Amino acid sequence: MGSVAGPGRRTDDPPAARTTWSWALYDWANSAFATTVMAGFFPVFFKTYWSDGVAATESTWRLGMANGLASLLVVVLSPLLGALADRGGLKKQLLFLFAFLGVLTTTALYLVGQGAWQLALLCYGLGVLGFSGGNVFYDALLLDAAPRRRLDRVSALGYALGYLGGGLLFAVNVAMVTQPQWFGLADPAAAVRTAFLTVAVWWAVFTVPLLLFVPESQPLADRGAAGGMMRGALRELADTLGRVRQFRQAWLFLLAYWLYIDGVDTIVRMAVDYGLAIGFSAADLLSALLLTQVVGFPAALLFGYIGERQGPKRGIWIALLVYVLVVFWAARLQQAWEFYALAVMIGLVQGGIQSLSRSLYARLVPPDRAGEFFGFYNMLGKFAAVLGPLLVGWVAALSGDSRAGILSVLVLFVAGAVLLARVDVAAGERAAAAA
Repeated sequence: MGSVAGPGRRTDDPPAARTTWSWALYDWANSAFATTVMAGFFPVFFKTYWSDGVAATESTWRLGMANGLASLLVVVLSPLLGALADRGGLKKQLLFLFAFLGVLTTTALYLVGQGAWQLALLCYGLGVLGFSGGNVFYDALLLDAAPRRRLDRVSALGYALGYLGGGLLFAVNVAMVTQPQWFGLADPAAAVRTAFLTVAVWWAVFTVPLLLFVPESQPLADRGAAGGMMRGALRELADTLGRVRQFRQAWLFLLAYWLYIDGVDTIVRMAVDYGLAIGFSAADLLSALLLTQVVGFPAALLFGYIGERQGPKRGIWIALLVYVLVVFWAARLQQAWEFYALAVMIGLVQGGIQSLSRSLYARLVPPDRAGEFFGFYNMLGKFAAVLGPLLVGWVAALSGDSRAGILSVLVLFVAGAVLLARVDVAAGERAAAAA
């Protein structure tokens, strides 16, 4: 297990395999919430069970408000909570609190009765807050779970386990809903509510190894009173923002990341809508998205190897090149089999670009301020997929052609690639070490 070498510093001794796997298992744990609850059952169940009899536009607005408010809270709180965690050595404690919030409110969804849309939205919104807030500290703990030379492989392991774990439980949950009698359940509604309960148990159980076996760097200062820690965290945050020039490479990378990850998220969020617009069936589109999840598991591991051997920046370049090819192909799409082929291509690089972005950024930030810097990282992640969908919709509306709209995403990938080219990783690592 990695030893501590002074306040906020670690040696680069390799942590035990138990430490690495315990950290990565948290991705396995909370990805169940992302797949089964956020992407899978909650949006549909909210319309058909908790908002039964309400106009579809009204229920969509309610769900959008809950997602938006939860994301806004994460955007506002992430940098401050990250600074507080660094100052007080609280990354694991705060991750536990946010994960517990998510587990508790996901469990509560099992108990919410039909038509109680207000309570369902409250539980869901707090669950999203727990999921997103916990990721701030999970990402920051990467520097405690892996030596710098293995950041790429360990970060990729987390994403790979997330694809696998989230996908496995989701497959079981789908079976529960489609064949409830196999599980002794009365009907699909009871199956969906029980699926939420399985997510809570899964999340809780697989969070335990991280809490037990992942070390944490010593705090920047003595914890002292809560008020003093908060004031100190605010000073540290202001100090970091005032030292932009010292951490220029980290900030430059953040800007590049915001642009290209916006393109990645736009492809994910607009794929089904685009496929429907050009005449493909919903069954083909959903099957293709599931294929993306299946391919994502081994591909994320492969990108971890590429990052370790060739450097994370080169791995991100490869992923960006594939995304450019995907956009060009998508604009000329004609047959359903092509959509499946594109799903495979996206699955090959989606987890890779996410994991290598995290590990590259980890190299550019001072270890004793990892929580604070990953607060900014997750804040920008929440702003992602803002420009892209607007750009796609605007170009499609002006041109009257959905294919032209999808081509507009190239702007985000090209702009992100241009900025990434200017990131000097070696200089960023030196600045992080000197800080």
